[in-house]
Amino acid sequence: MKTKLETKIIAEPGRMDVSIVREFHAPRELVFNAHADPELIRQWLGPKKYDVNIHHYNSKSGGSYRYSVVDKNGKTVASFNGAIHEVTAPERIIQTFEFEGLPERGHVTLDCTTFESLPGNRTRVTVHSVCRSQADRDAMMASGMESGINDGYDKLDELLTKL
Repeated sequence: MKTKLETKIIAEPGRMDVSIVREFHAPRELVFNAHADPELIRQWLGPKKYDVNIHHYNSKSGGSYRYSVVDKNGKTVASFNGAIHEVTAPERIIQTFEFEGLPERGHVTLDCTTFESLPGNRTRVTVHSVCRSQADRDAMMASGMESGINDGYDKLDELLTKL
């Protein structure tokens, strides 16, 4: 049985960025596809108690996306959108990320996700997010995003065993 891998969230005080690092027991191409294919994204993204509705997800350089997190009754809990700046398979995805629930627009992060092949048919995913301000970064950290990320990556672990 493969051991469960831990997610590391690095948010140093006084900075405007956060890094998320997680290894997966799956080849890089498979892990990359799970981050680029809207049908696969829908199956693993977000907290376990919610589902994800993809409004659109054009995973290519110059593309964009929008999705909503919904409860089991179909009620929207939160919506997110962004512009996809670069998709270089299976190495990197660069995109923006915006939570639509804030009173004003513009609290956008710039996210660079890299996929590194490791020995033993494993992959290390590193997401580096740069926020507009230190206050935005601190609010993101206080939002409960850590549990959503951990839930999502646990669901991704399970999905990768089926692909």
